[in-house]
Amino acid sequence: MTEQERILALRKTIEQHNHQYYVLDDPKISDFEYDALMQELIALEEANPELVTPDSPTQRVGGQILEGFEPVTHQVVMQSLNDVFSEQELIDFDARVRSALDGEQVEYVVEYKIDGLSVSLEYHDGTFVIGSTRGDGTTGENVTQNLKTIRSIPLSIDYPQGVLEVRGEVFMPKSAFATLNDRREVAGESLFANPRNAAAGSLRQLDSKIAAERRLDIYIFNIQNSTDHEVHSHAEGLEYLKSLGFKVVPDYRVCTSIETCITEIQAIARRRGELDVDIDGVVVKVNSFAQRERLGSTAKAPRWAAAYKFPAERKATKLLDIVIQVGRTGVLTPNAVLEPVRLAGSTVSRATLHNIDNIRQKDVRIGDTVIVQKAGDIIPEIVEVDISQRIGEEREFEMPETCPECGALVTRDEGEAAVRCTGIECPAQLVRNIIHFASRDAMDIEGLGPAMVQALIDNKLIKSEADLYYLKFEDLVELERMGEKSAQNLLDSIERSKEQDLSRLLFALGIRLIGQNASKLLAARFHDIDTLMEATLDELVAIDEIGEKMAQSLIDFFAQKQSQHTLMLLRYAGVNMTSEQIVMDNRFLGKTFVLTGTLDGMTRDEAKSLIEGCGGKVSSSVSKKTSYVLAGKDPGSKLEKAEKLNVPVIGKSEFEQMLQ
Repeated sequence: MTEQERILALRKTIEQHNHQYYVLDDPKISDFEYDALMQELIALEEANPELVTPDSPTQRVGGQILEGFEPVTHQVVMQSLNDVFSEQELIDFDARVRSALDGEQVEYVVEYKIDGLSVSLEYHDGTFVIGSTRGDGTTGENVTQNLKTIRSIPLSIDYPQGVLEVRGEVFMPKSAFATLNDRREVAGESLFANPRNAAAGSLRQLDSKIAAERRLDIYIFNIQNSTDHEVHSHAEGLEYLKSLGFKVVPDYRVCTSIETCITEIQAIARRRGELDVDIDGVVVKVNSFAQRERLGSTAKAPRWAAAYKFPAERKATKLLDIVIQVGRTGVLTPNAVLEPVRLAGSTVSRATLHNIDNIRQKDVRIGDTVIVQKAGDIIPEIVEVDISQRIGEEREFEMPETCPECGALVTRDEGEAAVRCTGIECPAQLVRNIIHFASRDAMDIEGLGPAMVQALIDNKLIKSEADLYYLKFEDLVELERMGEKSAQNLLDSIERSKEQDLSRLLFALGIRLIGQNASKLLAARFHDIDTLMEATLDELVAIDEIGEKMAQSLIDFFAQKQSQHTLMLLRYAGVNMTSEQIVMDNRFLGKTFVLTGTLDGMTRDEAKSLIEGCGGKVSSSVSKKTSYVLAGKDPGSKLEKAEKLNVPVIGKSEFEQMLQ
């Protein structure tokens, strides 16, 4: 067998197993065996790059980074649906349908209304070529690269000639949503409110590798356009799509009356909590395409379909207590401890109260009878208080003045609802803080990812960022899955980080409101940490781009005993606390650059450093205030915007001349 034949065989085998696992939920081989097949294919394609095709399973891993999403005009308008909110409205919908069809017998298809993001998939001669979001129904965004990472989407189908366009709903399974939020919490990132928001945010990632890691899925529910195969009903179309390898919307039912539809909807409502997909209702569609043609559509929605929206399930229960949870970003969140109640398929004993303003607005008191619902059927929350049940023994809640985790003072900035812990060594923030401290743009400590940080904390080897510089080889090698070489590599990386510039150290410390740019400005102005710590508010706000809130945050940080202790340990460990960063000259002072495309022989970070070293600024977006757009190969949409706004565009050679 030639390498080309082996590549083709591997692709077919891998896609068959993808279908078994991601569509049929019936894997036939182990993960180890699957990974072995994929690694063999990757190796063969790397050795034969001319044989790589768009429908290869290797194209699902992501990695392509886009500057933006190109608009796509839909060949068939992606309409929305008219919503109904009661069984009576469904009966009225049925009456309108039958009246328009002169009393003909009507079949309906009842299917889940997936709470996700609607997309179109277009296949040419059996190959997936373009995928786009719904957008406004007429124009969407090209998200092909991100859609390719969804393993339940076939990259090729048995459709030899012509165009097949299908519509589906991208979603994030509830299990994947929970895992993603757990990961984001550990990393100190903001949490997604619900699976739909998570799916939408993942599908619109400019880095397709991130989308690939998010475990998105899809259900296909409609044929938009087919040039080589004719179907006569919705149910027939779903079965045809299933035969092509698509993962169609599950558990759909063909009903002969609206009464049967309502019975099916009631059954779906009872089991929705057990599903791993978030549904916010049920769609009722006329099955016959001939009848649909006669019914027609309005400008926004078809007359042959209705979306029945589930009412949010609410239950009354007792509020037993209010406790404080300190998040990874230091925010103190009040949470309600409830008398357990069954809600939307699960038992609820906790609910978020968001913040003290929300508690005051709803007049929530400990001991109250409260009404609870699940926001988006995921996150429990208290929506109101049944004041009629009060007996006079209920207690008002007050936010603590100190952090319950570390005892540090808490603060609340003017205009903000959030109350924050100011403690740098707060255990609730420790994982997030250390991950940030070691990140590439901060101290750049290789090998110190979330899992390693957690292991160091669990084994009581570190309790602050400074403790990293006191780790011992003999302690590291005792950790699970930590060999001698890995231990030494980590220690070497930590040692190298001691030489980082003051600007990186300031950013690494995670001082509230002090980002990368502010850290560079402060390091360039004060040169060493001692001088910076002695700076007054007036001296700080005198720096361009350093506002009063930023300045006060910096002063408050240095005033904390925990901060002082951490800095002392860092100093004793030999961490650099000075800046050698100097401005070469001021030739770009007051100038703003935007970088786009690939620069030959120069990375964007290198170009950015050169610009900033000459007093200039680098922005991520083009505006009328942009001085120059530095463009390399494949510049993308930023170049077009620059041309529209008459912003000067320069190449690498012109840029180098400006530096001479």
